[in-house]
Amino acid sequence: MKKIEIAKTAGFCYGVNRAINKVDKALTEGKSVATLGSIIHNTDVVNDMQKRGARIIHQVSELRPEEYVVIRSHGVGKNVYDEIHALGNPVIDATCPFVKRIHDIVAKETAKGSFILIAGDEQHPEVQGIIGHCEQNYFVFRDKFMLKDFFQNLEKNFEKTLAIVAQTTYNNILWGECLKVLPEESFKIVVYQTICSATEERQSAAAELASQSDCMIVIGGKHSSNTVKLYDVCSKYCKAYHIENADELTNLDLLNAESIGITAGASTPAYIIKDVVRKISENDKK
Repeated sequence: MKKIEIAKTAGFCYGVNRAINKVDKALTEGKSVATLGSIIHNTDVVNDMQKRGARIIHQVSELRPEEYVVIRSHGVGKNVYDEIHALGNPVIDATCPFVKRIHDIVAKETAKGSFILIAGDEQHPEVQGIIGHCEQNYFVFRDKFMLKDFFQNLEKNFEKTLAIVAQTTYNNILWGECLKVLPEESFKIVVYQTICSATEERQSAAAELASQSDCMIVIGGKHSSNTVKLYDVCSKYCKAYHIENADELTNLDLLNAESIGITAGASTPAYIIKDVVRKISENDKK
């Protein structure tokens, strides 16, 4: 029999759970709801909400009169709030509190005249939301190499304070590498620790389990940033697979894996994790 173990920390994080509960409550109360983008990076959950009446829109201009607009856990920029306010639609703000904290930090630092450095993926909706509170006074970097290039091209007489933050789901190991290349003696730099504690715990638990397993199955949306990072972490220790649900197990080679570790991204509900475990167990008995 194969040994199947789930990482100590896997699945829904506080911010995602909070966002889903807010939408669920609004739909239960019979409210007309539109989410600004998919509420989370999980197709199954999104499809279920659409069946219950939630619409997905991509622009504020798509809102219908009196329709409740849901700001998802990734958050949005100040200009989006302004657009919604101008239309007068009611708002269900499901921005993750940890993301909201970054918005407050960069807004405060920008108001003080600081220049903002953001560790993360510039195309990710969370980073786009953070940028929207910086008033075009920012630089986004993916890794230590981009950060090194930034400082090499920065004028020596640059006088602004540099405030550095990270996307909540940024890889903790990469963050540590970035901090090591900061030329603190040359410039005034303020570092804010903004990687979500749940992200750190999830990555650490996945790494620990991967180091003891023949292979890891990482469950989550293919476009989920934190799930992709979990896959990257696990891949350093053993063979890893990234799937969205149990249906994709048929494509995996698990024949010679005696110990299988399972972890899941912050947008993966418990029932999908249980379904994957059940299907692996059933296949093992055949």
